[in-house]
Amino acid sequence: MSSIIINKAGIEELETIQNIGRQTFAETFADSNSEEAMNTYLEESFSSEKVSTELNNPDSYFFIAWEEDIPVGYLKVNSGPAQTELQDETSLEIERIYVKKSHHGQKVGQLLYDKALETAKSLSKSYLWLGVWEENLRAINFYRKNGFEEFGSHTFRLGDEDQTDLMMKKILD
Repeated sequence: MSSIIINKAGIEELETIQNIGRQTFAETFADSNSEEAMNTYLEESFSSEKVSTELNNPDSYFFIAWEEDIPVGYLKVNSGPAQTELQDETSLEIERIYVKKSHHGQKVGQLLYDKALETAKSLSKSYLWLGVWEENLRAINFYRKNGFEEFGSHTFRLGDEDQTDLMMKKILD
């Protein structure tokens, strides 16, 4: 594996964010959901309009992990009103750490998480939080290893099915 570089992403990376998002979400969740539900979610969540709005939000930050000139994952974090739920000014939400299946186990997720931690500290945040599907044990174990603890749950709707996300947070020193 060559070295991974993490770069802040802007509107010029819209298609890259869409492509990584669609690919990694499908790789991770297609086996557990109907094709119809997956197609609807991918179309809505990664539409040009939605991703463009997210990239232009001054309270959201995107970072892409590159292996040479190939994007292999990305991070999206949200501050203040861009957060999906808590919207606590003292926190930073990790909305997405997406890594291509081909790069699982190669520390790309850890590098993206480290960038989230660095961003939280640079913004003087008190804690990080996120929601993770209760059946995504790989991700849950990753976050626990990085010091996150569960503090609640919320409903995530995919297609016509309600799923449960665990809410996790890590207090920063």
